[in-house]
Amino acid sequence: MLAAKAALHYIEDGITLGVGSGSTVNCFIEALGAAKMQFADIVTASDESTRRLEALGYRVSDLNSVGRIDVYVDGCDEINPHKAMIKGGGAALTREKIVAACSAKFVCIVDESKQVPVLGRFPLPVEVIPMARSFVARELVKLGGEPRWRENVVTDNGNWILDVYHLEIAEPYKLEEAINNIPGVVTNGIFARQAADVVITAYQSGRIGTR
Repeated sequence: MLAAKAALHYIEDGITLGVGSGSTVNCFIEALGAAKMQFADIVTASDESTRRLEALGYRVSDLNSVGRIDVYVDGCDEINPHKAMIKGGGAALTREKIVAACSAKFVCIVDESKQVPVLGRFPLPVEVIPMARSFVARELVKLGGEPRWRENVVTDNGNWILDVYHLEIAEPYKLEEAINNIPGVVTNGIFARQAADVVITAYQSGRIGTR
């Protein structure tokens, strides 16, 4: 993917790199391998990304053993004009949010289909402690959403996912905080506090846009 290759311009040898998860990030990992770049440390947001990087010969570190991450590269499921996002389609939202929070710069790589004026077209993932699934679902209904359990999906943290449909997220920061305050919620897929610093967008025409 063109956006994944363009992200290489924002990283350099010797830095501490954060790597997200998902199909777009898989393209970025392939581009890293082809460029043969080397880093002080690499931290990932998913076991799958770790496996892919290790297959290319990279050593992946535990976040607890490194300092601040210089650049974090990840994709998203939706992004608004203010660079707030919905993430978690691949169920890695909690680790993605943690790594993003530890990073000096968040570079988001997307194609033009992910750009929306208002978040909410993509169902909002919410990671929950299994015993709290029904309670959290009832609380999400009170917020105007339609939660559906993503059955047979267990996160890397051993938790479950509720996907919340029919939300129009006009105030992402406020809703992110409200959902995170529900007992039993680990975190939700609104990235407003951890919004992207740089967005690289690939267009069907072959143009790359950066904002």
